[in-house]
Parts: sequence; C-alpha cells; structure tokens
Amino acid sequence: MCTAVTYATKDHYFGRNLDLEMSYRETVTVTPRKYPFSFRAAGMLEQHYAMIGMATVEDGYPLYYDAVNEKGLAMAGLNFPGNADYKPAADEKDNVTPFELIPWILGQCADLTQARALLEKLNLVQIPFSPRFPLTPLHWIISDRQGSLTVESVKEGLKVYENPVGVLTNNPPFDIQLFTLNNYRNLSPDQPENRFSQSLQLPLYSRGMGAMGMPGDASSSSRFVKAVFTKLNSAAGESEEESVGQFFHILDAVSMQKGCVRVENGQYEYTLYSSCCNMDRGIYYYVTYGNRRIFGVDMNRENLDAQSVVSYPLAAGQQICIQN
Repeated sequence: MCTAVTYATKDHYFGRNLDLEMSYRETVTVTPRKYPFSFRAAGMLEQHYAMIGMATVEDGYPLYYDAVNEKGLAMAGLNFPGNADYKPAADEKDNVTPFELIPWILGQCADLTQARALLEKLNLVQIPFSPRFPLTPLHWIISDRQGSLTVESVKEGLKVYENPVGVLTNNPPFDIQLFTLNNYRNLSPDQPENRFSQSLQLPLYSRGMGAMGMPGDASSSSRFVKAVFTKLNSAAGESEEESVGQFFHILDAVSMQKGCVRVENGQYEYTLYSSCCNMDRGIYYYVTYGNRRIFGVDMNRENLDAQSVVSYPLAAGQQICIQN
C-alpha cells in the first residue's frame, strides 16, 4: 500500500510513502541522459531526459518506484492488486512493460501534454523483469507543474484519468476513489455549526471538530480521503525548508506504523520511506522509517551527460540530537 501526493507553494513538489513489509535495497538513483534504455518490446532509447528518483538497481538497470525528470515531469507507481491487468503484445501499439513505464514516459516527455500523446498508443504487456522480480500490479500518477493524470491498465483496457486532486493511493480504481470524496463534503478545517437541533445547546468541547468523521484507518480508500483533505487544506510558507517540511507532514498524516497492519508470515507493512522531490529544481528529499532526518540528493550536481546510473544508499540508523 502506498500514497502519492503533489503540492505547490512557490515551487512544485511530488512525492510518496512507500508502504511494504520489506525493503528491496532501494536507493536514490540518478539516470543521466545517455544511459541506454533497452526496452523489451519498444526498442532503444539511447538519449533521453535525465531523471532522479527511488529505484532498486538490478544488473545496472534502475527499477524506479517514483522519479522526476529534468523538465519537471514526475511519476510514481502504486500497488493496484486485483485490478491491474496487463495485455499480450499488440500490433500498432507501443508495447511497454510495467517496470519500463516510468523511464519510458519520463525519458521522452517534458509535460503532461506530451505524456497524454504518448499514452494514446500505450499497451502494457505481460513481461516481467526477471524471475526474481515478477510483474507487480500497479497503477500510476503522472504530474507536472499544471496538473496530474492517473493511468490504469484494467480488463477493459487502458484508462487515463484527469486527477484534479493530485493524490493517489491503491484500490479501488481511481474514478471510484474520486467519487468517494462526495461522502465527506461536510469535512472542514473550521469549527462546525450546531445543525443537530436548535432546541439543544451543544457546546464545542475541542478544536478540530469540523473534521469529525474523516477516516483514519490504514485502508487505501481511507488514506485517499485523508491525504486529499490534508493536502488541500495544508498551509506552508514559500521557503524550501518550510515547503519540504510541510510536504512530509502531509505524508505523515497517512503513514503506516510497524505493527498496525499484519501481513503474511507474521510480518508488518509499514512506511519504508517517504519522498519529496522539488520538481522545479530536481532535488530529491527523503526520510526513512528508521531515520526521520531529511536527506537530499540534487540531480544537477551529477554529470547528466554520463552513461551510468548513480545511486545513493538510504540512511537507515536514527540520528538523535541531545540539546543539553
């Protein structure tokens, strides 16, 4: 389970919580313009936009979970079990595997307009990376400075939705997630009026009662509602420190604590990392479950005309500052 969010102050930000029960050796990874992407059924992409994001690098290949390119187009894949449906290869289509979709889009597109055009011929095919990395059921959020799209390959075919809230979680499909917000139109950051009865005095006994009824469980549908409410009502200053800090607070509203969601073999799903990328500057920030300090990697400090990926391992151990 995961949550992806966009946010804007003076600059534009994109990031996500990755919620899993185990790590796959993910690293902050920069892929320069001349790294050759050899797609399984869509040919070669020898030169492309540079990108930075979180990836597992296997045999030199970056398997991106989320990334942003040098033009400010960002993308993340989120778990979509029971609904994702990948197809056989089709003539007159761009046959792309799910693990290739992020570099295929970000390598060629500078904005959502170009991404929409590329998606018109997309066919997501049933080709895994390797036996060790089988196909994962995913759907995606793609964002630029102007808006967001959600992409879902389901039994009926490829669905591309405008995403007016700039948020994505897991199930159900996005159109149902968005419709569910109608059930919470009464939520407000302001204190509520007494509409129960004019004959009763019902005093306000706490701040925050305008948001009573907002779900707080870890299900993907509940996280979607809470993430949208938190994001759309979030207030931050325009400095980089305030904006990045507030972005992580938004993600904290829907983070998962180890022990609360038990999965197979006695393991627990929890938020392995949270990310926040400044889409305008190409700086990728992150925190991990074991280290709440914010770390950053600036893609523009790398050689973006190189041919090999550059990876930075995540900080794992907690750092505590004693002030006396």
